Amino acid sequence: MDPDPGEFAVNPALCFLIRHSTRPETFVLDLGLHKDWRAHMPDYAERMRQVGADMSVPQDVAESLLKGRLNPADVNYVCISHIHIDHVGDPAPFSGAKFIVGSGARNLPDHTTGHTQEFSTKCFEAIPKERVDYLDLSSSPPIGPFAHAHDFYRDGSLYIVDAAGHLPGHVNILARTSPDGGWIYLAADTAHDWRIIKGERKIARKPLCIHADVEKAEAHIANVVRLMEGNKRVQVLLAHDIPWYEKNKGGDAFWPGEIPSL
Repeated sequence: MDPDPGEFAVNPALCFLIRHSTRPETFVLDLGLHKDWRAHMPDYAERMRQVGADMSVPQDVAESLLKGRLNPADVNYVCISHIHIDHVGDPAPFSGAKFIVGSGARNLPDHTTGHTQEFSTKCFEAIPKERVDYLDLSSSPPIGPFAHAHDFYRDGSLYIVDAAGHLPGHVNILARTSPDGGWIYLAADTAHDWRIIKGERKIARKPLCIHADVEKAEAHIANVVRLMEGNKRVQVLLAHDIPWYEKNKGGDAFWPGEIPSL
C-alpha cells in the first residue's frame, strides 16, 4: 500500500499463544523479531537508519512468555507463518517445540534473495531438522472460503490455513474461541494495513511489492473478507495490526491475559 504523504507508522509484530481447552499442549504462532538483529545485520541496520526507519525489540516472545510464567522450552508447537525476519525471531529458547511451516518455504534459500531473508533462513535452519514439519496443505480439505486447511488437533478447534500470495509457505490460523460459535482468524501478513482489507487501498506494486504473488495475495484477502462477512463472530487480527495494538497494549489481551471471544 502506498502511504499518504508524510505518513509515519509504528507497526507491531504480534505473536500469539494458543491453548486448547482440554489438551495440555501449547501452540505459539510466530516469534517476532530477533532481539539481536542489529548485531547480525549491521549493514541493514545502517541502511534503515539512513532512511529514518528502525526496528526495536524491547521484549521478545521468550521473555513475554516467561513474564507469564511459561517457559519457552515447555512450548509444544511453534508455527511460523512464513520465513520473514519479523516472524522467525529467535527459535533457540523453544528447545522442546515442534516447528511447523508451510511446505512452500522449504526451497526459499534457493530463490529468495536479500539480507533479511538470508538472516531469517539462517535462524530457521538452525532448528534441528527432526523438529521441523514442512506442512503440505495441497491435499487438505476446504473450510469456509479457504481451499485448504489442516485440522491440527483433529477436533475442529484449530486449523492451519493455506494463505498463498505473500510468500511461499505463508499460512494463517483459524481457531475456535468458544463452544457457541466464536472464532479468531490470525491473518499474519495477508495484509499489512486494514485499509487494504476494507477495499480503501490497493497493494502497492511499485517500486517494491511486499507480496511474492500479488494476484494470489489479492484472492486470499478476498477470502478473508468473505469469512468476515459470513460470520460476524470471527475476529480477524493481522500480524501488524496497529488499531488492535493501540486499543489493547498494556491490557489483559496480552499474556498472561487472553483475547476475549466474540
